[in-house]
Amino acid sequence: MGNGKAVNASGFREGRTAFRPVTLFDTSRQRVGTAGEVEMPDQLPGGIYLSDREVTRIDRASSLVIHAGAEAFAESGWDQLELPDSVPVFLGTSAGGMALGEAFYRQAVENRAHRKGQFTRVEGYQSQVQAINLTRALGFSGPIRITANACASGANAIGQAFRHIKYGRAEKVVCGGYDALAQLVFAGFDSLQALTPTGIPKPFDRNRDGLAIGEGASIFCVESLESAENRGATILAEITGYGSATDVHHLTQPHPEGDAALATMTEACAESGIEPAQIDYINSHGTGTPKNDVAEGMAIHRLAGSDAQSISVSSTKAGIGHLLGGAGAVEASICLMAMEGNWLPPTASTTEPDEFCDKFDLVLQPREKTITTALTNSFGFGGANATVIFQQFES
Repeated sequence: MGNGKAVNASGFREGRTAFRPVTLFDTSRQRVGTAGEVEMPDQLPGGIYLSDREVTRIDRASSLVIHAGAEAFAESGWDQLELPDSVPVFLGTSAGGMALGEAFYRQAVENRAHRKGQFTRVEGYQSQVQAINLTRALGFSGPIRITANACASGANAIGQAFRHIKYGRAEKVVCGGYDALAQLVFAGFDSLQALTPTGIPKPFDRNRDGLAIGEGASIFCVESLESAENRGATILAEITGYGSATDVHHLTQPHPEGDAALATMTEACAESGIEPAQIDYINSHGTGTPKNDVAEGMAIHRLAGSDAQSISVSSTKAGIGHLLGGAGAVEASICLMAMEGNWLPPTASTTEPDEFCDKFDLVLQPREKTITTALTNSFGFGGANATVIFQQFES
């Protein structure tokens, strides 16, 4: 929707869509030519600790992460000079620096004798580099953990950070997820015929015919309650539950009854100490593919039974597409924005809900609602499933 919390909150609240023709690479040989491509700012945010030379080496994925991280740090009120010597970083991604790998390959094939810039591309292609660039830009250091289990990566990174703090392994953690558009990834999904030919996905619609690819990043500053209260921090929400499970039904298709999705939601609710009926809003995985949406809908109904009809559900992928490894983190931030503003983000492009949607409250239009408890689902190829629960903090 744009760069920063404010413009995104406005866009999701209104139910805008953000799809446009891809400009980063040639899509003329693909079935689809549109995506949720970010309009990148011309410069990195001010106040970062990168030298001019380092800035010239920042790839698109790192730029997304740094923009998100700089805003997270500013809102958190964390003072770099007062941070612990080691602040762990948990980031989820699916493609990492894929575009740099593509650039390396093109140059190697087209002109093997010309090696200028190739070492930088190889170095930047490594999956930990975007996290390293984030720490350098924001002036802190700590151990880095990269989670790369497809579309559940961002949600799992948040869940792992939550557990890291819960069990006393750290007081503060930086976490989140990201993915930038890459031609190899885009062409791969297109070759699987997983992309909607129209370019705009319709999650939970009876005429849904595939997903759309997007890109983006969301970064969180997570800390223990004691740490937040000691410094008088504004607490946006409390992470209270996390669940993960593996769906062994099929490499790319979920179990028809949503077994793994049910398992992750059940585990997250148990850790939160809540009953399903207490969930006010579910930001669904909701890709817009025929089998995924049904499986998730079945899992929600199995989780809550007749109480599911009071749970508001929407898919914000209808507005920005599927951010792959970054999806879980960005959708978590949407939950926090909705909780802060007391509104529900609609499933922007859906007009004819499938019949299974009568089992829950599918949000199709902008709506106000007080959200005390929000749940976000992220499911990926290979059977990776994750659920994170956020609750309003009560002092």
